[in-house]
Amino acid sequence: MRARIAFEDGTILTGNSIGAAGSTCGEVVFNTSMTGYQEVLTDPSYAGQIVTMTYPLIGNYGVNSDDVESRRLFLSGFVVREASKIVSNWRGDGLTLAEYLRKNNIVGIEEVDTRAITMHIREAGAMNAVITTEDTTEEELIRKAKKSPHLEGLDLVKDVMSPEPFVWQDKGKYHVVVYDCGVKYNILRQLAESDCRVTVMPARSSAADILALRPDGVLLSNGPGDPAAVDYAIETTRGLVDKVPLFGICLGHQMLSLALGGATYKLKFGHHGGNHPVKDLATDEVMITVQNHGFCVDLESLGGDKNVEITHLNLNDQTCEGINHKHIPAFSVQFHPEAGPGPHDGRYLFKRFCDLMDKA
Repeated sequence: MRARIAFEDGTILTGNSIGAAGSTCGEVVFNTSMTGYQEVLTDPSYAGQIVTMTYPLIGNYGVNSDDVESRRLFLSGFVVREASKIVSNWRGDGLTLAEYLRKNNIVGIEEVDTRAITMHIREAGAMNAVITTEDTTEEELIRKAKKSPHLEGLDLVKDVMSPEPFVWQDKGKYHVVVYDCGVKYNILRQLAESDCRVTVMPARSSAADILALRPDGVLLSNGPGDPAAVDYAIETTRGLVDKVPLFGICLGHQMLSLALGGATYKLKFGHHGGNHPVKDLATDEVMITVQNHGFCVDLESLGGDKNVEITHLNLNDQTCEGINHKHIPAFSVQFHPEAGPGPHDGRYLFKRFCDLMDKA
């Protein structure tokens, strides 16, 4: 089946359909990871986005039930140069990438020039697009792309957070409540491996709801959309500051920064992939990190607060990758320390969180 991807600026590419038939809209981003496409597909932070993989061959090791990062696929669409027709991996469940996308009702396209898409987004900035298998005029596709909602001002957390509280692990030295804005399962796995009893609370929970559980610490999770639009999460985070040790990851980092009086802004094309260099300013060590965000904390917005220090910098564009409060137990990072591109460069942050809970 033929498929097309039409951008709001009028660019249209034609390829072959992979996944579900129909149409889908979203902001197009590119991910530079060579592997880990199943983790990308199941990351709730991609809600509202069409993901283009820059590596040309995707799907060769299939999919399995162990590597999923959430209860379902939340992204809007998927774009690859070539979706492998052959699956070879002892852990795989036998499904090809195309079958996996169809099973989960995700519209996708292959046999398009993903390098051209990547360069176009890098030059023009992130923009919305439509992927379709339907017989629609080019004019109508472009009009549909232009009308689709942009991420600025959009709250997508409400669409991905867990519908009800649940316990991930019921034993451990520390009781950690995860404030779920779209948490990845590997964050929960890392907490469990760090001897934590883990309770997950949906983002609609108040600070009082969370503190009533008497946690030793609270992890502010990753999630999709514009952090400034999720005012209820900022309010909850503000109510937790100075009450309990806090560790923020990705959107959680942005929430903590906003709660402390900072500001966020939209990046030109975001950071998405598994090869982003981040410098720890305390040690001068450089980590290879996994990134997935389209918004960033404004360094200058926190520069006037002498209680907050910048702890990590992105070496590609010098953007903020981490903060720490000097007087209360609260810190956060923009990247994903639970992921393993380095392979485990960021895992020390979970120990740091446990040390904070020990001291508290």
